[in-house]
Amino acid sequence: MKGILGRKAGMTQVFGTNGKLVPVTVIEVGSNVVTQVKTLENDGYEAIQLGFDDMREKVTNKANTGHAKKASTTPKRFHKEIRGVDMEAYTLGQEVKADIFEAGEMVDVTGISKGKGYQGVIKKNNQHRGPMAHGSKYHRGVGSLGTMRPMRVIPGKALPGHMGAEQVTIQNLEIIKVDMENNCILVKGSIPGPKKGFVVIKSAVKTNDKNKAFDLISYEEEVAEEVPAEEPVEETEVVEEAVVEETPVEEKTEEATKEEA
Repeated sequence: MKGILGRKAGMTQVFGTNGKLVPVTVIEVGSNVVTQVKTLENDGYEAIQLGFDDMREKVTNKANTGHAKKASTTPKRFHKEIRGVDMEAYTLGQEVKADIFEAGEMVDVTGISKGKGYQGVIKKNNQHRGPMAHGSKYHRGVGSLGTMRPMRVIPGKALPGHMGAEQVTIQNLEIIKVDMENNCILVKGSIPGPKKGFVVIKSAVKTNDKNKAFDLISYEEEVAEEVPAEEPVEETEVVEEAVVEETPVEEKTEEATKEEA
């Protein structure tokens, strides 16, 4: 078992190299710090307590500040315990990052669902409405509250009331990508809670399967490696000496000279 705390950033979509579109939820995990290590001798059970999201000391109390100083860290806004971990792998004040998970792993995500306020039985309990015409006076009401004889409402009857704002866990979600550069984890599908809501990511309880890592399309431009320019080779000019052939000058005879005269 392993886990990490994070904050829901929102949803987006990614594409694989095979053209498949996958909706994902982006969870900012940032830096988690082990703020307490609980042992069987001192606490009766073994667990680690993680702290996430720094707080200013001005807006915190002395108890939270003192608790954080034991781990040599700043006060944290969100704390959760995780049981069943390898206790030898964690120490007080240790920093836990997103690389404890890998793409393809199955996880369970726990968070507080969105609050819907006071809602009726149709939205809250998925009941059906009554006829909307022909003199019907029952449309979106509760309906029958039980038989006449008990003279009371039987326990478990679906009634209107406050909806949402409850702890919800969605199981067996696949991790699509672990982005260490931005300290984010991309989880396939939706998770409970509003944007900026705190969530807990743990190893899946019902399965140990690990899928093959999803091959995502990379939009990063490939930078061509610069090849060092070769120094120009100085060409040696070979000057061919023109060979001038001297034509032999015929010696004029004395007779030819006299004739010319």
